[in-house]
Amino acid sequence: MQKISDYMNSIQLPPTLKKGDKIVILSPASKIDKRFLKGATKRLESWGLQVELSKHAASSNGYYSSSIKHRLEDLQQALDDPTVKAILCSRGGYGAVHLVGKLDFTQFKQHPKWVIGFSDITILHNLIQHEGFASLHAPMARHLTVEAEDDYCTLAMKDILLGQYQADTAQSVIPEEQGFSYTTAVHKLNHAGCANGTLRGGNLAVAYGLRGTEWDIPAEGTILFIEDVGERPHAVERMIYNLKLGGVLERLSGLIIGRFTEYEEKKTLGKELYGAIADLLKGYDYPICFGFDVGHVTRNLPLINGGNVTLKVDKKEVKLTFNLA
Repeated sequence: MQKISDYMNSIQLPPTLKKGDKIVILSPASKIDKRFLKGATKRLESWGLQVELSKHAASSNGYYSSSIKHRLEDLQQALDDPTVKAILCSRGGYGAVHLVGKLDFTQFKQHPKWVIGFSDITILHNLIQHEGFASLHAPMARHLTVEAEDDYCTLAMKDILLGQYQADTAQSVIPEEQGFSYTTAVHKLNHAGCANGTLRGGNLAVAYGLRGTEWDIPAEGTILFIEDVGERPHAVERMIYNLKLGGVLERLSGLIIGRFTEYEEKKTLGKELYGAIADLLKGYDYPICFGFDVGHVTRNLPLINGGNVTLKVDKKEVKLTFNLA
């Protein structure tokens, strides 16, 4: 078991929600179909939450939901409002990078709240962790609309936000003595091992865009998770090479390769994508798993980004445990 780095404990979790708490839905990147705003509102209200749409959540400005100014205003207002307990980003797409360096987290630090989303929202996860707080890498408005009420990931998201980790309250996550866990199937390319660390990551291409900045993901003590959609295999390999040549991979405590989807497997790298990635990971002595259920897929497990976790990979299963005590 690897030793937990001291700085890991500096990441704080926002408070869990209770019935009657306010959650704001906003659109910090691409525009969203209004049907999904209505569907997400209905689903969150069914959990007993008070839902509020930001002023420009349903707006449209070309590819984006609204201008940079308006997207910034919506997010800043939600971050500052002490009555807001969570922020659901309606979708990703592209545009969150426009807000980097422009947000003020002073009030957020006094009244931290969960920021929820994935894909392009990886930008916001990095920013929030840079301020010392965890966030929730999880499905967004479309998923909450089109998937059934008993969808595993929807219920897992509910469990996490409402703090339902106990055996008598959890509807989806696996209760543990001091938190909860997920298990996923084994993969032939997995590297067995067990390690503790801070879970960090998200969309590979989006995170790659912050490499070399103050919002880059730190390697030490990190269990990194990555996923992507629509990226050509050689582009993915190029980004992984950057992590390797930049000394990131050798300093990790563990690595989770999520789902890479919507690309054509031409074997231009001489083998399938996962195999090409595996070649770049040879020689590292930490646990590595492939095909973990996170990404642009229906089974997109909600993950506490910045959470203290234990990753255990063996011949029978892959287990990711969130240590919340």
